[in-house]
Amino acid sequence: MTQEIQQEIQENDISGARQVLRRLRARKSALAAAIVLGLLVLFALAAPLLAAWEGQDPTTYHDGLVNSAAGGVPLGSFGGVSAEHWLGVEPGTGRDVFVRLCYGARVSLVVALGATVVQVVVGVALGITAALGNRLADSVIGHLTDVLVALPFLAFAVALTAVVPADFPRPVLLVLVIGLLNGVGGLARLVRAQTLSLKKLDYVSAARLAGGSSWRIARRELLPALAAPVITYAAVLLPSNIVMEAGMSFLGVGVKPPTPSWGQMLSTATTWFRADPMYVVLPALLLFVTTLVFTVLGDALRTALDPREASRLRVGRAGRAGRRKESAI
Repeated sequence: MTQEIQQEIQENDISGARQVLRRLRARKSALAAAIVLGLLVLFALAAPLLAAWEGQDPTTYHDGLVNSAAGGVPLGSFGGVSAEHWLGVEPGTGRDVFVRLCYGARVSLVVALGATVVQVVVGVALGITAALGNRLADSVIGHLTDVLVALPFLAFAVALTAVVPADFPRPVLLVLVIGLLNGVGGLARLVRAQTLSLKKLDYVSAARLAGGSSWRIARRELLPALAAPVITYAAVLLPSNIVMEAGMSFLGVGVKPPTPSWGQMLSTATTWFRADPMYVVLPALLLFVTTLVFTVLGDALRTALDPREASRLRVGRAGRAGRRKESAI
């Protein structure tokens, strides 16, 4: 009997996943965002191949391609665009912009994804522990999440990264700082509230009466039910993490040169935005597109995981269409 119930639950999970994928495919904006995201990921993963294809690397200086008399402005049009340097060269150093954008995509995406994983793991663990633990654990975790939510993230992150030894891997440090200080409190509160509601359901009470431990109940009964809200919240955190990494690199406490980063390139570009506007536009455009893609996918995923939200959207569109027809008549 137990095996039949477990098999039925697995079939329902597979059916639910197919429904979510079908709803996502039905949204053209989600498909377009997924395609763009795939191209961005491919752009980052293929950075060494693209660099070899162009014949450049992200750290080599080309002093002959900048005008030293003019302060280091790239020679030529559009920032020194040529057959050897497809998107021009960096002002002051002559480093290839295209290759640095490729490798900078790696830093931005890896840090954002890594920080999101840390946020999900820590936030879910804190939320479930607070909901299933005793009153003391709930109180301690509640005060901790209050501190994390109220914490001025950027100021604290700048101070923390400034005191960490310089030989500590900077991308790992960014993942830990952003992952532990940005968004964990909100996710822990969400998981705690959802878990407290789920605890009252019959199947969770039955599992507890059957002698299941808190860990077993959390793993077998609660985590599958928490997947939808957690995934939705994580999709919202991803673009925020990308912006946070760019902001920290812009302030000089992110990845250190010569490792390229989009935020670091924007920080350098602040002194060249008039002499070489393309050097400002390119990393800013990539940051904007990446953030927009994750935002669109997050909104589509939220709607796909919540059929009631999709129904409300359809009803709202039908109502607007009806009103337009009435006004036309």
